[in-house]
Amino acid sequence: MTRKHRKTGLIFFPAFDWAISPTHPEREERLLYTQDQVFEEGLLDFENIIEYKPGMATEEDINRIHICVPDVKSVTTESHLISAGGAITAGKKVLDGEVDNAFALVRPPGHHAMTVVHGNRGFCNVNIEAIMVEYIRKHYGHKRVAIIDTDCHHGDGTQEIYWHDPDTLYISIHQDGRTLYPGSGFPDEFGGPNALGATINIPLPPRTSEEGFLYVLDNLILPILDDFKPDLVVNSAGQDNHYTDPITDMRFSAQGYAILNDRLNPDIAVLEGGYSVETALPYINVGIILAMAGIDYSYVTEPDYNVEAIRQSADISTYIEREVELIHNLWKNRNDQKARLSRDQEFVSRNKNIYYDTDGINEEQRETVRLCDDCGGLVTIDSRANFMDRIFAVIVPRQSCPTCRRKGEEIFESTEKRPFGHVYFQDRDKDIFIVK
Repeated sequence: MTRKHRKTGLIFFPAFDWAISPTHPEREERLLYTQDQVFEEGLLDFENIIEYKPGMATEEDINRIHICVPDVKSVTTESHLISAGGAITAGKKVLDGEVDNAFALVRPPGHHAMTVVHGNRGFCNVNIEAIMVEYIRKHYGHKRVAIIDTDCHHGDGTQEIYWHDPDTLYISIHQDGRTLYPGSGFPDEFGGPNALGATINIPLPPRTSEEGFLYVLDNLILPILDDFKPDLVVNSAGQDNHYTDPITDMRFSAQGYAILNDRLNPDIAVLEGGYSVETALPYINVGIILAMAGIDYSYVTEPDYNVEAIRQSADISTYIEREVELIHNLWKNRNDQKARLSRDQEFVSRNKNIYYDTDGINEEQRETVRLCDDCGGLVTIDSRANFMDRIFAVIVPRQSCPTCRRKGEEIFESTEKRPFGHVYFQDRDKDIFIVK
């Protein structure tokens, strides 16, 4: 098969100085073996594969999308800023036209980090893809963005951040939340009232192989992308669906990952999870890099790869086919669902209990959104976590309508600091961040 070579940027950051513990799955070795494999295979000898050094995200970059409690310095390290900066570097190289696509092989990961950040959950402090997307929108103009999350764990943080954004399509394909952390990501999680259909969840049964993943890609994800017509496609490239991963139960292979990225053809890929550091990640990453660069990847296989040993059952295939049909019908009928939504009240709220498994923090949160036909809607968040001050945040959406902006400014001005430790105003449209 003849492939068109593409210029591909690589950004490596193993984060030598950050690990949850010396033996934790999320540690620097995750990327060191990949670096060795890339050098051993001579990938950087290809003229169309170019390595770049990561930049460093600023506090302003993080405050553009997060409410860090009490501030950015309290919940991040230099490694988090460089990881997010590596994702930004990938975005810049693509948007500046230096490369056709780019892969940020960075850690710590980020897709479990939500809008409000009290600490680390699911190995994540800040959401590096969201920080990158908002940097691009700030510096390159507003873009319709599709984020395809292929991590085995549901990216509940990315989903929550873009729950009310009709211009960000978030698609997560993951192991069924009834069998794996964080226990979410079901088809009825379909987006907020102003962005219904902009969240698509595809939970797959344990022991799904590449046959199932690629069926979902071809019959659901790619048709939805054709309908949505994004300006930018981002792969939140988790690699813990691999058949040797120690904390999941799926049957994907390095070949499967390469084929998926070849067909998806993302503009930017950002590494998320994946904890089989020796037997999976080096092969998966080489396959993805070759696929993104348009170079033959057919020889990339793990030493113990056996297609029959990881083949999914006929029952799993049938289950996935039915689920794809169900979710595709939800997508095709999304406008009818929007029309049926009640507009009898101006604001709607939802209560959330959020657990930070790494730091042992429990957060109780009440999120309120203004129902709006003209933008993503004004959002307010009342958050209280154990051991921490209660906070209140007012968030004006990107491309805000005048009414949501005015009401947001009024609510912020009228909210007394007491009983809150801090009151935040985040204007994503005008790029303003204020704390009182």
